[in-house]
Amino acid sequence: MKIEIDDRSGFCHGVTTAIRKAEKELAERGTLYCLGDIVHNGSEVERLRTLGLRTVDREDYSRLRDTSVLLRAHGEPPETYETARRNGITLIDATCPVVLQLQKRIRALTSEPDTQIVIYGKPGHAEVVGLVGQTAGRALVIQTEEEAAALDFTRNICLFSQTTMPLDGFHRIIAFITARIQAPARFEYFDTICRQVANRLPNIRNFAVRHDVVIFVSGLKSSNGKMLYAACRQVNPRTHMVDTPEAIHADWFQGAESVGICGATSTPKWLMEECRNRIAQL
Repeated sequence: MKIEIDDRSGFCHGVTTAIRKAEKELAERGTLYCLGDIVHNGSEVERLRTLGLRTVDREDYSRLRDTSVLLRAHGEPPETYETARRNGITLIDATCPVVLQLQKRIRALTSEPDTQIVIYGKPGHAEVVGLVGQTAGRALVIQTEEEAAALDFTRNICLFSQTTMPLDGFHRIIAFITARIQAPARFEYFDTICRQVANRLPNIRNFAVRHDVVIFVSGLKSSNGKMLYAACRQVNPRTHMVDTPEAIHADWFQGAESVGICGATSTPKWLMEECRNRIAQL
């Protein structure tokens, strides 16, 4: 039976940079704090924990003094930096450059009080928390046309997107608002979706249809993982999502001649390789 690992799956550039920064600091210090899980993958978080990375939540972070803290790729609101200045915390900032640029664009609009700042994204997602923080809570977060219907179409609207949202959904929101905006109000939108992430969707569909069985490897908390897994299932019903090699079952492969292994932007390559080894053993 042929087993293939998708060479386009695995960490995106932003996550790779954050992991490397963490490993470098841990090699020098032995211990390092990280605000939130560095990546939405329990196996990778555990690997880094054994190297000395300690995950803290916002409450724990507010109590830290005179130490070093890694900021993950998702980005942070301004108050995170203010806390660091106040408490003598040295920040190792691994915010993705794409996210930093998006934060800058949103922050620039706060000087226009009559403009509705709208973010197409998932409420509560770490990146979205950082984006809304640039506007002191003023930005509106929407995911659907139904939520977009609550906007005031007689006032200016400026639309952005969380960097990891699907392009087709963003285009539907654009079309919805365009059809309803009332002059002289203006509607502007900025396509701030990361192409490295967006291109995973068509690539992973093409990969999934080439194989009899697909093993999708992802942390169970990864929203990107859930979205890509659903895309695989649409084109290949014999797709199974696992977070560890131990979750793989032998009966999934009955009659299969080829198996594809792929994953989310938060899935490490080494974990996909361990899943390959597990399948070979089965």
